[in-house]
Amino acid sequence: MTLLSLQAKRDVASLIRVVCLCLIAGAAVSSRLFAVVRYESIIHEFDPWFNFRATKILTKDGYYRFWNWFDPTAWYPLGRAAGGTVFPGLMVTSGTLYNILHFFNIPVNIRDICVMLAPLFSIFTVIAAYLFTSIMKDEAAGLLGAIFVGIAPGYISRSVAGSYDNECIAIFLLLFTFYLWVRAVRDGSMLFGMLTALFYFYMVAAWGGYVFITNMIPLHAFVLVLVGRFSERLYVAYSSFYAIGTLASMQIPFVGFQPVRTSEHMAALGVFGLLQLIALTELTRKYVSSAQFKVLVRSFVALVAVLAFGALVLLTYAGYIAPWTGRFYSLWDTSYAKKHIPIIASVSEHQPPAWPAYFMDLHCLLFLFPAGVFFLFRELRDEQIFVIIYAVMASYFSGVMVRLMLTLTPCVCVCAAVALSHWMDVYAGAPLGTMPSLGKKRLTRTMPWDMRFLVLGSLFIMLELFVFHCTHITSSAYSSPSVVLASQTPTGQVQIIDDFREAYYWLRENTPQDAKVMSWWDYGYQIAGFADRTTLVDNNTWNNTHIATVGRAMASSEEKAYPILRQHDVDYVLILFGGLIGYSGDDLNKFLWMIRIAQGLWPEEVSEAKFFTSRGEYRVDDQATPTMRESLMYKMSYYRFNDLHAHQAGMDRVRGMLGPSQSPRLDTLEEVFTSENWLVRIYQVKKEDALGRPLPQAHAFEEGKRLKNAPFAKNHGAVVHS
Repeated sequence: MTLLSLQAKRDVASLIRVVCLCLIAGAAVSSRLFAVVRYESIIHEFDPWFNFRATKILTKDGYYRFWNWFDPTAWYPLGRAAGGTVFPGLMVTSGTLYNILHFFNIPVNIRDICVMLAPLFSIFTVIAAYLFTSIMKDEAAGLLGAIFVGIAPGYISRSVAGSYDNECIAIFLLLFTFYLWVRAVRDGSMLFGMLTALFYFYMVAAWGGYVFITNMIPLHAFVLVLVGRFSERLYVAYSSFYAIGTLASMQIPFVGFQPVRTSEHMAALGVFGLLQLIALTELTRKYVSSAQFKVLVRSFVALVAVLAFGALVLLTYAGYIAPWTGRFYSLWDTSYAKKHIPIIASVSEHQPPAWPAYFMDLHCLLFLFPAGVFFLFRELRDEQIFVIIYAVMASYFSGVMVRLMLTLTPCVCVCAAVALSHWMDVYAGAPLGTMPSLGKKRLTRTMPWDMRFLVLGSLFIMLELFVFHCTHITSSAYSSPSVVLASQTPTGQVQIIDDFREAYYWLRENTPQDAKVMSWWDYGYQIAGFADRTTLVDNNTWNNTHIATVGRAMASSEEKAYPILRQHDVDYVLILFGGLIGYSGDDLNKFLWMIRIAQGLWPEEVSEAKFFTSRGEYRVDDQATPTMRESLMYKMSYYRFNDLHAHQAGMDRVRGMLGPSQSPRLDTLEEVFTSENWLVRIYQVKKEDALGRPLPQAHAFEEGKRLKNAPFAKNHGAVVHS
């Protein structure tokens, strides 16, 4: 009777856990749908537009066409072998879902699959967090870890509906690969080692951040060896993972032989060799009793290790093994990218985060995190050592680059769940499905009920505030697509600014199919996705010279820029100007990065110092330097700006100063489109006559249509939240 009663309790506990996981999954999906509810089903940001375009090609033309896809409309006149230069995991996942649904005659549009893929994978991430945290402590902690991952803004920032980027599936793969690894180490299971390798292969196919796994797992194995915890379990787990995972990862065309030819992968190879040598030593010690022979074997192992390290250094020096990349150096030296690779430093998500960003993305988890690490230290099993290493490495990297807050968030959620579960064990009794130890039971019985109530009440209030915080941050900060902006008038009325799609639609409908558009690289993917027009540069940023050429044209005077535009067959130039409505992400605010990138190749033509006044100020009013006032970017931004202010100097609401008192004059370019809120401006490059002089040409649309929004009455005075 007692056994039946215990079994019934276990069944009830299991049922409750399943119900809780379903509710958590529902909350995770619901919290990611603000963008769809408020705006519409649309792809967000910039990179996702290339992913969406590639997915459409995969579903329309098949996998073979996708692998061999050459995009002639990108990086004109070079083009791009897109199929072999991408991580295809995201596209293949969406394409597979699309084919499965259509096989069962479910007519789902590929766009809706791409929009909803991130919320779908958030369910899988919740399950992975539950399993991973349960190994660290118990099922109750697992449920808490699932809750935290499901709604934490640090993860939602890259997984809202419409955020069709690699990270939307990569965080699930990261966490689940780590779960399979610690299971393999704990059980010494070759099966789990193979599963770790397979999901590692999926991760390699999905995101360049797979290098984090490539080095985290070897680091864990190396630390276990250093602290004297080498075992057959570790040997079996790592050997099966490395052998299968490395061979599988080399099947991705974009990766190829990098696992055996680049420095980022050498740590994994070195640890694999080290484990083989240690296993040889252990085998010898087990079967050979001679002390002298054991010393000889150990000396041989040490000699081989030293020779292998020396060979690695020589091969790297000789060029057979690629040295560390600039992106890697920028993780250790925060000033490296600014000095040597300005194109990397120019990306906002590559900047170090401000301290408030941690609280914004993690809230109370930030304070529970170190407590969870402390509780893991108390037991210090092999799998808990892994989380401690993960916490240290992810904490450092998140402080270097704001984008890497994404890799820290799962670890913080796991550690916070462990800490909170421990406290709830002490102050509330046994967790669901477990029994407390004798020491905890004695503490619970002797502690006054009012003290327990106070502590538990404080914890629940903190969790309630956490839920409100996550909901507010998700809805206000992470659920606005970059192509549709929300503004607020002084009266508090919310208005939608749709200038981007308005401009892209104009390009699509009013320009020739073979027109070439020059813009800063940020907008390349969107121009290709929305307008279907050829661009000089886009968000792939693989060709620094091409990007520097665009920066050089923007920073040069009109006379010097015109030959560059004609040399590259540029028909239209697209810029962003936010001075009228206060959009801080416009091109004038990015202009210094254009100058720095161009200066790296043409220092004799482009000098950053010439764009600053003698007092070191970056000005756009009449005190701006002559180089600044003559630059093509400056002229295109403020052209006709004073027409909105009775032909007087207008206030630039981004820079916080007046614009030029005299509107710039353009001789080689002609304004053909300005969006309703003056956010996107498009200029047509004039053709040449027989003497090489720019010819005047007809507007691409009637003058009345071009100037119909000049008074700017609809959203005048609005503040844009970019």
